[in-house]
Amino acid sequence: MLPTEYRLRRREDFATAVRRGRRAGRPTLVVHFRSGATDPHAPGESAPLPRAGFVVSKAVGGAVVRNTVKRRLRHLMRDRVALLPPGSLVVVRALPGAGDAEYAQLARDLDAALERLLGGGAR
Repeated sequence: MLPTEYRLRRREDFATAVRRGRRAGRPTLVVHFRSGATDPHAPGESAPLPRAGFVVSKAVGGAVVRNTVKRRLRHLMRDRVALLPPGSLVVVRALPGAGDAEYAQLARDLDAALERLLGGGAR
């Protein structure tokens, strides 16, 4: 599971990442990325932690399917949060196909989207 200190919780943080960040779409998900965003509500730290949040709508499936997708995405992001620059915000939005996707497919799509965003690939 993704530790609590790395999770986005406030609506404003989600809005900042989605509206002011870059995005990369894949067949099962869309990743919104805001680099180096500072959080005025975070306790004073020399380097703020990168944080990630997840959006899984009812279009993905019923409650069981949505919770499964969220758990998978949190687990996948746990291993990748160290790759993110300090203070960055990431929002992973699951698309309807994510409910039927295998774990490996979600991992490939997340890796591809993060590589595109962190590597500065073309939009």
